[in-house]
Amino acid sequence: MEKMEREMRALEKEVERHMHLYYDLDSPELEDYEYDRLIHHLMDLEAQYPQFASPTSPTLRVGGRAMNTFAKVEHKVQMGSLQDVFSLEELREFDKRVREVVPSPRYVVEQKIDGLSVSAEYRDGVLTVGSTRGDGFTGEDVTENLRTIRSLPLKLPEELPLLEVRGEVYMPVLNFERLVSQQELRDEPPFKNPRNAAAGTLRQKDSKVTAARGLDLFCFNIQQLEGLSCETHHESLELLKRFGFPVSPSYVLADNIEDAIREVERIGTLRGALPYQIDGAVIKVDRFADREALGTTAKYPKWAVAFKYPPEEKETVLEEIELQVGRTGVVTPTAVFRPISLAGTTVSRATLHNQDIINELGINIGDTITVRKAGEIIPEVVGVVKHEKGEPFCLPECCPSCGTVLVRDPAVSAIRCPNASCPAQRLRSLIHFSSRAAMDIEGLGESVCEALIEKELVKTPADLYRLKKEELLELPGFAEKKAEKLLSALEDSKENDLGRLLFGLGIRNIGDKAAQLLAARFGSLEALFTASAEEILKIDGFGDVMAKSVTQFFAVEKNRALCEELLSLGLRPRAAKQASAKLAGLTFVLTGTLPTLTRSEAEKLITENGGKASGSVSKKTSYVVAGEEAGSKLTKAESLGIPIISESMLLDMLERGLQNGS
Repeated sequence: MEKMEREMRALEKEVERHMHLYYDLDSPELEDYEYDRLIHHLMDLEAQYPQFASPTSPTLRVGGRAMNTFAKVEHKVQMGSLQDVFSLEELREFDKRVREVVPSPRYVVEQKIDGLSVSAEYRDGVLTVGSTRGDGFTGEDVTENLRTIRSLPLKLPEELPLLEVRGEVYMPVLNFERLVSQQELRDEPPFKNPRNAAAGTLRQKDSKVTAARGLDLFCFNIQQLEGLSCETHHESLELLKRFGFPVSPSYVLADNIEDAIREVERIGTLRGALPYQIDGAVIKVDRFADREALGTTAKYPKWAVAFKYPPEEKETVLEEIELQVGRTGVVTPTAVFRPISLAGTTVSRATLHNQDIINELGINIGDTITVRKAGEIIPEVVGVVKHEKGEPFCLPECCPSCGTVLVRDPAVSAIRCPNASCPAQRLRSLIHFSSRAAMDIEGLGESVCEALIEKELVKTPADLYRLKKEELLELPGFAEKKAEKLLSALEDSKENDLGRLLFGLGIRNIGDKAAQLLAARFGSLEALFTASAEEILKIDGFGDVMAKSVTQFFAVEKNRALCEELLSLGLRPRAAKQASAKLAGLTFVLTGTLPTLTRSEAEKLITENGGKASGSVSKKTSYVVAGEEAGSKLTKAESLGIPIISESMLLDMLERGLQNGS
């Protein structure tokens, strides 16, 4: 046994060395296949001998050691927020207030990374607990997911009794754009910005998903420290750098507010040119003793503010409108314009959504348009400065992919190709069927789907379950192991629950939550074949449009035949059991940005526990869950006297099983 432990320690060092060569120096010695085999060999040994698995093993970087449970973590030091300011004059006012207490303050100016605030706690030099900010006093345990972030040390070079570091987890822009592209191809609602993507990724229950999306972080504060001491903020940042933490990039020590303002302006010129998203700059008093003297208000510290930059807009000329056919046949127009530099990057494309938006803008090819970046990332057309042609652009009568006459769907203001055999639809349908929220078939990504269709191996999802290893070996990039892995994933997917299959079938107007409700109500695919609209309408939250979509789908002989074919090929879909009935009979409305949960995650928690997630406030609403920047729904709830709760209160209700919030 001692020999095995020594072998595992040596293998850890070898893997760490190759990780350093690959990720930090960009000069790998091993081919990807050999590198993967090395990591998986260590993972296999850790599974076989868990007593020897190290808490700082490099395998934690790829995820999969344990499933996350998101237990609550009480913050011994509050993780507070900063007051926002929007003008240079407000910065000078801040300085004036500071100098009333501290005559000659020095400031540290840092980029304000737009991500998710987290804490990482080290005991005796080893990472033990990672948590989200939550409400500032209580967060959630995301230790396993934090460990997948390669820039975060798992072990410190010095064994300090205690070190708690605060940082900002973010998703690099390139990783965000790649993720959104994948979501759009699968016809999934894409993340609106990198911050939402980072929040949703950090709270994945499977740390393999987190590892695959490539999060990163910057550390900007020491919350607790034993064994050493610092007198200033910039000293603490230098200490963090010494311990191997990635700290706030290019922070500057300023002797006065005018020097600080010049740095704020300089940071503003970098927006969009950085590999990560920033939404401002942070100005902090440097000396800790000065901070103590300044104190805090009920909400914010008096020794720091966050400067927020205004959105940037530019004019350009619309040169072309391209058309893309989606999974459900919807034809989406995309504006192609003369390249412009916006928020530090060159952009030349933006979605125009549908004909109604085009008409509203009155836009046509040749027009001078105004473009901005929504959330500093996604380009959008916001208006027309000068019209070159009289009438707005009009979408064509025939599908650009297959030539079928297009039809208008007034329910969603869309133009749709009705040909289910359209090549563009076939590809996106296959991508959707295999997506994570649907059948979750690992290894069946966009490029593999394209190759399967190009080789005419797959025309419908049922054809996936007829694939043979020798056929897969003919595809680009496939060898024995990859082919066997895909076939194994397909076999595993046969056991998926009914809700996943229903969502994967792509029934119009039926999202993943509605698919689960259908599955719970009818229990089997066969029962849905003869379900009437009246029966479907009995499902809480279903309206006429959704019920009609379901009955119309199963009334089509081709769709029924596909379902029967899937069943004959060994799929065994049954309704998943409800996690609990803790929220049975309660209706929740979500508004604003929640601290740790994405909206879809919160809605899923509610429905899995018997509650209903509604999109509008009414007298039937039981609770409104409010986050930051809550809007009109919060105002309406207050006027109706509906109880307003925070995310932490919702999670408390789930944990304790309280239906009345008492």
